Amino acid sequence: MIDRDRRPVDPWRLIETCYDEDGVSETLFSVGNGYLGLRGNHIEGRGAHEHGTFINGLHETWPIRHAEQAYGFAEVGQTIVNAPDAKVMRVYIDDEPLSFDETELHEYSRVLDMRTGVLSRDVVWVTPSGKRVRMRDERIVSFDERHLAVLRLELVVENSDAPVTISCQLLNRQDGAGIYAGDPMASKSENKAGFDPRRAERITARVLQPVEYWQDGLRSALSYRVTESGMTVAVVADHIVDTENEFSARTLIEPDIAKNVFRVQAKAGVPIRISKIVSYHSSRGVPPRELVDRCRRSLDRVGVEGVDALFRAQEAWLAAFWDRSDVRIAGHDDLQQAIRWCLFQLAQAASRADGAGVPAKGLTGSGYSGHYFWDTEIYVLPFLSYTTPQWAKNALRARVLMLPAARRRASQLNEAGALFPWRTINGEEASAYYAAGTAQYHINADISYALGKYVRATGDEEFLRREGADIAVETARLWSTLGFWRGAADEATFHIHGVTGPDEYTTVVNDNLFTNVMARYNLRFAARIVREMAQQDPAAYAGLVERTGLEDGERIAWELAAEAMHIPFSEGLGIHPQDSMFLEREVWDLEGTSPDQRPLLLHYHPLVIYRFQVLKQADVVLALFLQGNHFTAEEKLADFDYYDPLTTGDSTLSAVVQSIMAAEVGYQDLAREYFEQALYVDLGDLHHNAADGVHVASAGGVWTALVSGFGGMRDHDGVLSFDPRLPADWPELSYPLQWQGSRLLITLTADALRVEVRSGEPVDFWVRGERHRASVAEPAVVALADQGPRRPGRPTLRQFEDARREDGTLMSPTIPVTTTSIPVIGVFED
Repeated sequence: MIDRDRRPVDPWRLIETCYDEDGVSETLFSVGNGYLGLRGNHIEGRGAHEHGTFINGLHETWPIRHAEQAYGFAEVGQTIVNAPDAKVMRVYIDDEPLSFDETELHEYSRVLDMRTGVLSRDVVWVTPSGKRVRMRDERIVSFDERHLAVLRLELVVENSDAPVTISCQLLNRQDGAGIYAGDPMASKSENKAGFDPRRAERITARVLQPVEYWQDGLRSALSYRVTESGMTVAVVADHIVDTENEFSARTLIEPDIAKNVFRVQAKAGVPIRISKIVSYHSSRGVPPRELVDRCRRSLDRVGVEGVDALFRAQEAWLAAFWDRSDVRIAGHDDLQQAIRWCLFQLAQAASRADGAGVPAKGLTGSGYSGHYFWDTEIYVLPFLSYTTPQWAKNALRARVLMLPAARRRASQLNEAGALFPWRTINGEEASAYYAAGTAQYHINADISYALGKYVRATGDEEFLRREGADIAVETARLWSTLGFWRGAADEATFHIHGVTGPDEYTTVVNDNLFTNVMARYNLRFAARIVREMAQQDPAAYAGLVERTGLEDGERIAWELAAEAMHIPFSEGLGIHPQDSMFLEREVWDLEGTSPDQRPLLLHYHPLVIYRFQVLKQADVVLALFLQGNHFTAEEKLADFDYYDPLTTGDSTLSAVVQSIMAAEVGYQDLAREYFEQALYVDLGDLHHNAADGVHVASAGGVWTALVSGFGGMRDHDGVLSFDPRLPADWPELSYPLQWQGSRLLITLTADALRVEVRSGEPVDFWVRGERHRASVAEPAVVALADQGPRRPGRPTLRQFEDARREDGTLMSPTIPVTTTSIPVIGVFED
């Protein structure tokens, strides 16, 4: 899935051996820390898919213009802003620019080192006059210092004296033209793909309004106010020159550009070193001048401690990260490289978000407009909760801060409680297409599920009772008013209509199984914590009542609704229908669909897709995993067999869940296939849109596929358990976990599971129905008879050859085509 000549295997580094100006490389070699992200653009700052510098939450707003307006439609869009670009350090030899398109390039390599957090590039080129130039540039975005980035350049003309010019710049690419331009919409990939709803919106009006800008020696400052959102941002850069050559400096400062140009009379073999230290600060309302002052203080601190200290701190920070996060597979350096790259992306997306959300693309591109989705809670939070709980708590606090807006949104839709936005940056709903946006009410349950998982993993009852319980209460309230009762009093069932599940190829349906199952969890979770708070912590309970207006009868109503929740099931087919009408639809023949018609969303009108049994991503199968303790092994196998051939995988969220459940029900080879699809979704550009940014949720899903899929870890009802599924050609799988304050190391081989407590209290856990205990003094080693059931092949559409609906009609797979004939089909064919 990867060109190994261009990107060779290395278990700790992503390496690029030849120059190619493409958007995928820009994404893969991005560096960030959850607050600030720099795309992997070359320092020459010329051609690019997208010149990207992103700050988490820095956004512009714009009015959504619906073709036909209706009450409650989202009114204000939000899109991430391209912050001023500090990456540019242009090099000229004999006044001729370094341009890889024209240069005689002798050596080239670019390396993202995941142990040091440094992106480096080494090149050797020969000028038209025969001068051989060796150059190395390095880049970090500090994990330790949230607001700092460093770019270093070292250059030597090896065989001749030469005049060298290095132009270090800050550029407002968001609003600029010509050399300032950085428009992701004008890319090569867009010309091929045309319309793609996954890309960011284009804003034609000026976004960044200049406020304060100045030059002080070799320190440059730019600051702006965002036109409509009112947010503010400042960037200040210092420059340090270290060389024995003679040099001079010239500076230029304008509202949209700052230049520090160094002219060097380079002697043969005498190096030139320039360090560019950059600080970014942003706010929802702090005046730009104050942000400039903050940047200055950040840079002054570096001036005292030194630039090298930042690089040492970066390596130490990552050593601690890998100690608590690294998943190891023995004997597979190719997989190891990709796994570590995915985990590194999670650190880059979430580590210093510090109370902001985790964007779907992290800070590696403008795809999905920098929005936060349910992706964070279901695919990223598990990794955070079990490796670095503080990051998980920070992400959950972002949802707590959105509660006021979520309450307003619920009221707007005539519901009680809170309705979290489907996609957002500032907490307001930004999805213009309600059928696949607002209708995905399940986001409420997803957030409560993530909260519950965090509390189970950490035992952090204090956060739950101080802030988290508000989320559980308000989301449960929405289900109690959105749903309704049907049937006689003693057999009444609770239903939820007019919703969309995770599968966006089926919208606005009744009794979506995933939604109902997750809503049931949400209602039970809220009822339980309210009951426990009232009994165990009356003061905290009183605070919850005061904040939310909780009434005595609400908990009982939630419990009754949860117990009576309607869970669709077809006795005839022995499966759980995705929704109440799903089985009435025609079956899409995916096996007969041409690859050039994928993804379906780019080639078929939504109404065409909605008429068929076809899935963008695993829906019922995801419910089987998240709420697996409520389904039998037989039900899981039957549901997986039915839905897997109908799942397109057009969503990058799908493969990880299919891998996990394939492993559980016994399709071991298929589980490995799906795992590698998720693992290489960006590294191999399998969905042809990696140029727009990393698929962060898929990266998080890779960890879950390893730990919960092949590792077999579950935590249902707060019980830690394992039922492993180690692939036959993996000698060993090991991974660390944090469980309620104890640090564990899990090691799995073909015949044993070892649980070691590295620190903390003893831990009880279950393996295939048997209870065990491990402690610091005494690790537990559990013998394994096997690695679970093994089934050959994969489910196919052949199961539909004789399948009939409840009314007796055959379900024959077809592909939508244009025809003038009227199909006549016998209703009860034999």
